[in-house]
Order: sequence, then C-alpha cells, then structure tokens
Amino acid sequence: MSKLKLTVIAPVFNEEDVIGHFHKRTRGVLNSLDGVESTILYVVDRCSDNTLDVLRGIVATDPNSKVIALSSRFGHQMSLLAGIENSLDADAIVMMDSDLQHPPELIPELLAKFNLGCDVVYTIRSDTEDSGFLRKMAGNMFYRALGRLSQVPMNANSADFRLISSRVAQIIATRFQEQNMFLRGLFTWVGFQQSGVEYKAEKRFAGESKYSFSRMMHLATAGILSFSTKPLRVGIFIGVCFAGLALLLVVGAIISYFVDQSIPSGWTTLVVLMLLFGGIQLVVLGIMGAYIGGIYEEVKARPRYIIDEEFSYHD
Repeated sequence: MSKLKLTVIAPVFNEEDVIGHFHKRTRGVLNSLDGVESTILYVVDRCSDNTLDVLRGIVATDPNSKVIALSSRFGHQMSLLAGIENSLDADAIVMMDSDLQHPPELIPELLAKFNLGCDVVYTIRSDTEDSGFLRKMAGNMFYRALGRLSQVPMNANSADFRLISSRVAQIIATRFQEQNMFLRGLFTWVGFQQSGVEYKAEKRFAGESKYSFSRMMHLATAGILSFSTKPLRVGIFIGVCFAGLALLLVVGAIISYFVDQSIPSGWTTLVVLMLLFGGIQLVVLGIMGAYIGGIYEEVKARPRYIIDEEFSYHD
C-alpha cells in the first residue's frame, strides 16, 4: 500500500531565531505519523536577516525538506500560493506559520479528518496567549463585518493554519488568477466537505509579529473587496441618508431665516449643503476608488510572485 504524500508549507519572513526550533518540532511530529511520506516546504519572503542561511543548514541535514526563496517581499498570501503551486504532487497539504504559534502537534488531528473525507480542514483560534485586547477586538470586528458584507460564510478567528486536499490545491493553482488573493475566503468559497478544529495559539517562540496594523488593514481590505460589492450599495445608502438630513437642515435654515432676520440670506443653507454633499461625495468616491484600484491591480496581470532560487537536500 502506497504512503500518503503530505507537504507542510511554511511561509517564512525574518525568523532566524525560531526556524530551527520549528523544524525540529514539526519534523518530530511528521516522523511519528504511520503511512505518511512527508515533506516540509519553506517559502521564504525576501528576508533582511540570516533566515535563508539557517535554512540552508537545515535542508542540508533533512532530505525531506526544501526551500523556495522569493525575489522580493510578496507577502504571506503569495508565499502560501507559491507553496501550493509547487506542491501539486502531494495528496494533502498543510499550511502553517513558522513562528510556532500554530502547534505542529495538531497535524495528526487534521489528517484524521482528511482521512474521513474532508477536503478542507480549517483551524479556529480559541485563544491567543500573547494577543492583546485591541488585536483580538480588531480581528472579531473584521470577521463580523466581512460576514455581513459577504455572501461567503467566514469563520471567526480562522487562521491560515489548515489542510487542503490535492483537488482543492489543483483548483486554487489553476482556476484562480486574482492578484490580491484572500485565501481564507477562497478556501471557504470553493466548498466541498469541510470541517474545523479548535486550537489555542501559543506565544511566539522568538521575534515579533510580522503583521503590522497596515498589513492587517491591507488583508482586511482585500478580503472585503474580493467577496463583496455591498460597500458600493452602502455608499448609495449613505448618500440617501445624508441627502435626507440635508433636506431637514435646509427646512430648519428656512425657518431660522424668517425667525431671526440677522442671519445673512442663504449663508446657512449654502454651508450645510456644501459640507454634507461634499462629505457624501468623498465617501462614495472613496468606496468606488477602492474597487477601481482593485481592477487596476488585476488588469496589469503582473506575476503574483517571482522565485529567486530553490534548493533541497539533493542540490
């Protein structure tokens, strides 16, 4: 009986202090699996530290690991995509971060659900040991907003730690050509049989989170623009509401004009209308601009990532 081919994809960015511990712990879990032929694929977003050199040493001692180094910093989502597109020979793919906040010990549970017929096994953070209150609140607000704006159901506190089957990997790699991919949403959108597993995210072993507030906002915007046009309709609703408010204020201004003759003729009405309608236009134009910007990125059709080098134990 042939062994199940499993590839673990681990995006890496400036993790020289933790990557060795991640590899040792993950390899220990993978070696304990019966009937599984496992490979660890590191996808390195261009780093400013010695992560790549550390990985050369790791790969030199592990024949079942390999590295793809990207030519620039293309981001976490594109690193995952690069890993998927270079792992299409696997029966199952596990994606997880390399900072040890995604516990490798959960992999056997993901595989158990895969063996029961699930094509996507996602994980849900029940808690994060070193996540602050504001970060948790922002995450909850994002998924609540995305759930309301999008027709695709989103799991609150879902992570990029998941298992996908080979057919889901083939679909993602060959059928989607989006530049700004929001993979968490796409894996839900493709359907098939899915199941979730809860886990408690551990503290980072070393270093700091690479997801700054601006990158989190970029990811949130990509998620909303990828799965919903409701913000455009919200813009219309806001415009109607402000127009109604402006009408009421105009009525009030007319009454004030006749009651208080000292108010210059037309001044209040002009100020109210200018401010309100100016605000309406900026809100609606901003929403439209976000969607037009997304179209601009798509029509350029640039490569979503560029590989600088690849190496493995046999190189």
